[in-house]
Amino acid sequence: MTCDQLPSPALLPPGFADRLPLDAQTEANGTQALLSVFASHGYERVEPPLLEFEDTLLGGAGAALAEQAFRMMDPDTRRMMALRPDITPQVARIAATRLRDAPRPLRLSYAGQVVLVSNDIAGEDARQIAQAGIELLGPDSAEADAEVVSVVAEALGRVGVADLSFDLTMPPLVPCLIEQAGLTPAARTALMHALDRKDAAAVAEHGGVIAQTLIALLSAAGDAEQALAALGKVHLPEQARQFSDRLTATVAAIRARLPSIQITVDPVEFRGWKYHTGVCLTVYSLTTQEELGRGGRYRSNDNEPACGLTLRPGAVFRAAPPVHVAPRVYLPFGTDAAQARRLREEGHITVAALAAESDAEREARRLGCTHIARRDTLVPLVSA
Repeated sequence: MTCDQLPSPALLPPGFADRLPLDAQTEANGTQALLSVFASHGYERVEPPLLEFEDTLLGGAGAALAEQAFRMMDPDTRRMMALRPDITPQVARIAATRLRDAPRPLRLSYAGQVVLVSNDIAGEDARQIAQAGIELLGPDSAEADAEVVSVVAEALGRVGVADLSFDLTMPPLVPCLIEQAGLTPAARTALMHALDRKDAAAVAEHGGVIAQTLIALLSAAGDAEQALAALGKVHLPEQARQFSDRLTATVAAIRARLPSIQITVDPVEFRGWKYHTGVCLTVYSLTTQEELGRGGRYRSNDNEPACGLTLRPGAVFRAAPPVHVAPRVYLPFGTDAAQARRLREEGHITVAALAAESDAEREARRLGCTHIARRDTLVPLVSA
């Protein structure tokens, strides 16, 4: 392209894309279905803004997201602002300020767009993604963790996503062991990399007095019941054992609500859980192997216990069955308004002519309609 040629108006920055009619409508309808399930369990919707002052948005739980946030200066106040890379910290702020005096447990839901500097965590190239989720603030219990899982499972089932797997981990467990081991900074860094790679040989080399414990934890991963049985045999100091016991209790509480759901456990996994303080989870569909969402336990802005899960509607609806598209009915010019209204009430999509046409059927096909209204009947259009 020469220097005097303008780029195509369809060209967008890397990681940003237009969502065209069918995909946009599918996501909008599906997100509303998710929110309706959340609401039926008492989760009330909040809508935080896209932009906040940097020191507010990236304070508290949001501090761990600072590297993912786009920043700009507010020309009015001359203060730095940031685009939200995640909605959860905003919900935590709302709970700690505007809803500080609301009765607990406080159940909140949300849906909206977020923008990321890069999207390595989500495992895709998109930098603007949709989020929809729930946060349960107040109680710090395995039952609260299990409620979040069961509500999300029901919501995913409502939009047709089946064969779910919830993968649970306890990010504070390994750091707790390492902190008490008295390792040098270099050994600690090397050990964290070895655990990240699940490299037992490197763990043995750098783990010092906790090497065998960590190797045993590496082996205690997989199907929840088998993993927890193996975890129960590992000798752990008191604080680490408390984390292990909570993981076990949470699995039991989930199993009581969802006896047939697939649950896996990895007590060593800690990647991506930057502001979480307890049990964390990732939900997958076994039909696509794509991450549908993640969440877990954290501390809200005023140190209040909280647990939540954020879904990625884009991934959710790729895993869902194809959406049934309502019949698209062409209304020739002059169609009775009462008939048109009745068709819409019955669930049809109507496309009305705005001027008299010489060939209504040809115009209907041109506009992508599947039927044409004729007096009080619908006539299917045969492909030309």
